Amino acid sequence: MPHITTADTNAPTTAKTAIVIGAGPAGLMAAERLAGAGHNIIIYEAMPSAGRKFLMAGKSGLNITHSEDMETFLSRYGTSRARLGPHLRAFGPAEIRAWCEGLGVETFVGSSGRVFPKVMKASPLLRAWLRRLADLGCTIHYRHKWTGWDVNDHAVFSTPDGTVTTKADITILALGGGSWKKLGSNGAWMKILTDAGIACNPFKPANCGFDVRWTDHLIEKCAGSPVKAVTLTCEGQTVRGEFVIAKTGIEGSAVYAVSATLRDTWLQTGSATLTLDLTPDRDLADVTARLAKPRGKNSLGNHLRKALGLDATKIALIFEVTPREVLNDPAKLASAIKSLPLPIARPRPLDEAISTAGGVAWKELDDNLQLVKRPGTYCLGEMVDWEAPTGGYLLSGCLSVNTL
Repeated sequence: MPHITTADTNAPTTAKTAIVIGAGPAGLMAAERLAGAGHNIIIYEAMPSAGRKFLMAGKSGLNITHSEDMETFLSRYGTSRARLGPHLRAFGPAEIRAWCEGLGVETFVGSSGRVFPKVMKASPLLRAWLRRLADLGCTIHYRHKWTGWDVNDHAVFSTPDGTVTTKADITILALGGGSWKKLGSNGAWMKILTDAGIACNPFKPANCGFDVRWTDHLIEKCAGSPVKAVTLTCEGQTVRGEFVIAKTGIEGSAVYAVSATLRDTWLQTGSATLTLDLTPDRDLADVTARLAKPRGKNSLGNHLRKALGLDATKIALIFEVTPREVLNDPAKLASAIKSLPLPIARPRPLDEAISTAGGVAWKELDDNLQLVKRPGTYCLGEMVDWEAPTGGYLLSGCLSVNTL
């Protein structure tokens, strides 16, 4: 027989029992807010420990939020701005920094406006957070995989010791997206919800790299090399930054910033092209004039280096995708350097993506992120169909659980 967990009979009459399924940032923040309001909280996590993807995100420096003005900040959430906006206004970058300080973790603003803990890594913040939750009376059960609801509407969990079920006044679903399965975000919950009549949109990779059909020569020469100080354009969206040439294609912050547009173009048409400006600080006339100067005995590569200050990686990119007849015409070559087309083969696989689009459709949720068809059940974080670029926006969206 399954084991049934019950409410604390000594709790105040105004207190409610709440279960939080998923011990990532969204789930832990929901638990903290509910426990702080006096409710009895049990957290269930399928993995052996909490916050695994959170810890991975902070491995090379935890970018927890961004310091830009609120209107610019909200614009990063695209089509989900209207739904996420009230939550982010109530618990946005300033509140997140104050919350970190309250946990004893000081933050600072980097040169790009991104906000990091002074210790950089996520582990000290997570340890302090878990201590706070324990002090608030929260209990975490690990290796408890949610498998749905039974006929009595109890939440059902598969555990190493058998099946466990529980009933609560409030259920928080914070099960993550569909990438990085080894860290716990496997998206298995989507079938459970769709079987229950809750509309979910298919997962798509977000903040992902893209395959490019490089020649072996370019891979051997440039794999792992950064391409700095460029602009990338796709379908009218232009960003400035840098990216990395990978063996399979391209990745890095500037690519992630245009990844939603590039991905959706590819999904809709079966093809997509990223256009690069390799000299964003020079206009076309200047580039043309510099290339038109006699190069003497210099090779074309040396001419590009001396005339425009291009490094070996940018020069290799030009040779990789530019036809010979263009290389031999200074005016056409200048135009190519200012608008270098890079055909995309496909997005990288879903499980490699930093985050995912898709998930619970917004129409299934009220303004408090409660399922309309299941009052008392809320969906939070990356399992809802929204996306944002890297830069602290993803974590901010997951932490802004202000309506519980």
